[in-house]
Amino acid sequence: MSELGIVYALLGAAAAVFLSGAGSALGVGIAGQAASGVVSEDPSKFAKVLILQLLPGTQGLYGLIIGFVALSKIGLLGGGAVDVSVMTGLLILAACLPVGIVGLISGKSQGMTSAAAIGIIAKKPEQFGKAMLFPAMVETYAILALLISFLAVSAIQV
Repeated sequence: MSELGIVYALLGAAAAVFLSGAGSALGVGIAGQAASGVVSEDPSKFAKVLILQLLPGTQGLYGLIIGFVALSKIGLLGGGAVDVSVMTGLLILAACLPVGIVGLISGKSQGMTSAAAIGIIAKKPEQFGKAMLFPAMVETYAILALLISFLAVSAIQV
């Protein structure tokens, strides 16, 4: 029973990384399909559509950051593991969920929004700045989830 706390904490770190990473993979894939179509018609638009395709990838990075913070909190990075109570492990799990769940949803949503923005670039490449704003709005919520998970994990006393 004494190892159950660390198991919950590891589950939280894994959820942050896996869920947000899956969202990013879905989003980058969706945007990549649209980008491929545009580049096949006009290779000169490659740089602009690549930037829009990469935007959904940030959610995976946010989850990775929280995963590292959680692992550091329980001493698995840069030192020996500390004794983690079941309550502390559950708190870390709960603190990691916002970035994981929001990352999953926003990564896919940002991919769909990026694909639509890539459609703008296909027709009017001079509107790149405006096209970037649409997927950037989705990014706002991923950043908020990163912030709350970071603050929550950091505030937990081990």
